[in-house]
Amino acid sequence: MVNNGQPSRTALMAAAARAAHLVVDDAPAILSDTVAHTFLAEHADELLGYHRSYGSHPVLAGARTTAVTRSRYTEDRLAGLATLGIDQYVILGAGLDSFAYRSELAGRVGVFEVDRPAAQEWKRELLLATGTPVPPSTALVPVDFEQMSARSLTDGLVRSGFDLDRPALVGWLGVTMYLTREAIGRTLDAVGGFAPGTELVVEHLLPPEQRDETGAAYAEAVMAATAEQGEPWRTFLGIEQMDRLLCAHGLRPVEYVRQHETVGPAEWERTDALRPFELSVLARATVAAR
Repeated sequence: MVNNGQPSRTALMAAAARAAHLVVDDAPAILSDTVAHTFLAEHADELLGYHRSYGSHPVLAGARTTAVTRSRYTEDRLAGLATLGIDQYVILGAGLDSFAYRSELAGRVGVFEVDRPAAQEWKRELLLATGTPVPPSTALVPVDFEQMSARSLTDGLVRSGFDLDRPALVGWLGVTMYLTREAIGRTLDAVGGFAPGTELVVEHLLPPEQRDETGAAYAEAVMAATAEQGEPWRTFLGIEQMDRLLCAHGLRPVEYVRQHETVGPAEWERTDALRPFELSVLARATVAAR
């Protein structure tokens, strides 16, 4: 989302969390996003300054934990699928995602960054201003999830070079909580029509009664802040609810990955403030053979 010509605060905060992970937290890094700092542009000093000064605060540490683990899991899935020949990666609600501009794997897959038209325009200007070239294998696809029709996502991807006859990985991180269930359903309908073998990794927020104490405290603080910035959380889904939703739109659930499961147990033996908590879940689903 872009407000008054500026990127959404939530997109900036997510990029700041990924960038700050390499500055504030101890080795080993869960995700090495070496481009996020560049994408913060004139906001870098302000946003990274919070993490440098108050990095152990539960909200800031929670933001870093969430941002790096969900991207790490999804990019690990892409790496595994690439060995099987899958070479298309769709990023829904791409925001300031930097995968296409830093990963060696990006040179071997077609990357389709999907976001609202105004957000895509802002990102193009950011890439130009920072001297960051858009790789030939990357396309910025303008789609508004709340306003789109049943065919908008598919048609936009195809116009940008997406091959509907070949499977893909679709990553949908940090987005569904801001959408209505109707908008989520339309997007799932589109993904359910992709080629069999396509995988979807989608993050969803648990309803209040399914969060742990840390997750509840984080949600209380962050939900109020995002609402004040014009980006309220709208949708919360338990695993059973997400399971039914995926099945209703032609997708077969494979697993539900909680935050502590996104990386190996040894990587949680940390000396910094990063700790997994119960608030978000990554659902992984496939498009079955028809």
